[in-house]
Amino acid sequence: MDTKKIEDFAMKITLEALGSGLTLQTHLGDRLGLFRAMAGAGPLTSADLAARTGLSERYVREWLRVQAVAEHVGYDPEAGTFTLPDEHALVLADDLTIAARASASQIQAASWKAADHLAEAFRTGEGFAWDRHDDNLFDGVSRFFAPLYRFSLIDHWLPALDGVTERLAAGARVLDVGCGMGTSSILMAEAYPNSRFEGVDTHEPSIEAARLAAKDAGVDARVHFHVADSGEEQYGEWDLICFFDALHDMGDPVTAASRARAALAEGGTVLVVEPFSADRLEDTIGNPIAAIYAGSSVMLCLPHGLSEGARLGLGNQSGPARIEALLREAGFGRVRTALTTDFNLVIEARA
Repeated sequence: MDTKKIEDFAMKITLEALGSGLTLQTHLGDRLGLFRAMAGAGPLTSADLAARTGLSERYVREWLRVQAVAEHVGYDPEAGTFTLPDEHALVLADDLTIAARASASQIQAASWKAADHLAEAFRTGEGFAWDRHDDNLFDGVSRFFAPLYRFSLIDHWLPALDGVTERLAAGARVLDVGCGMGTSSILMAEAYPNSRFEGVDTHEPSIEAARLAAKDAGVDARVHFHVADSGEEQYGEWDLICFFDALHDMGDPVTAASRARAALAEGGTVLVVEPFSADRLEDTIGNPIAAIYAGSSVMLCLPHGLSEGARLGLGNQSGPARIEALLREAGFGRVRTALTTDFNLVIEARA
């Protein structure tokens, strides 16, 4: 036995446990508005922060100690004050920046609540549907993906497709399958006022949130949302059909893709955006982004697919070759990975 190897691995597991514990502390700070109250406020005592948030000073004081030890906030021992640096505030207190990460802690908090159910699913092989999760998951996932969509969808993903931006500018019909709380549809509607958008999702509370978001954004006349699965309500013809981080979650993604192909207008496009993955497991070892996505695949994606009687049980780490093969099996004649980033695969399919 290599004693040094044992010690190193024990420390690795200890640090992972530390990360998990700090993630819960981050979730509390996010949920209770502590980071937002500290953002831009300069040095604060625990009493100051408690007054700003209406929370118990004793709990706030203990929470601030954790944040200081973890170097999330600065600490002045002489003044007894704590400061959230502006750079850290962009990560923890502002959902509109590309660096926003507080939502990840919300997803983890929800995932922990599902751990007992997932343990039983491991024993039985049964699925665990999306709507059975804690409510924190739905908002957390929407918040997590929104900055990425905001900074990528209009400027990078759509331009990577052949002729799609021109079609959208002229006026197109767009279907967003698995739209969640509607961020992707609303962003496209804001960028392309001549086009019309329809978002569908099986999760009714998310659809209700999407409708409110569309109204708040002032695009509700051109963006409509309703509860449906990937095979329903695909009436008429669509110039663009999108699956944003959704195809791998479906129990039968081949049939979903086949239905999308049948619903395309002449010259139409299907856009599949997937979490980053590689065709070979060995090519993702040591990649922290792949590790995060793989963990969510165990807790969220695969269990939901299995809850729908999954044919393939894809998970979110299938790799571009498998997704492309799936689309060809669904009947698409032209399939290509149009763009690969550190976070996503952008795949274009045409009849």
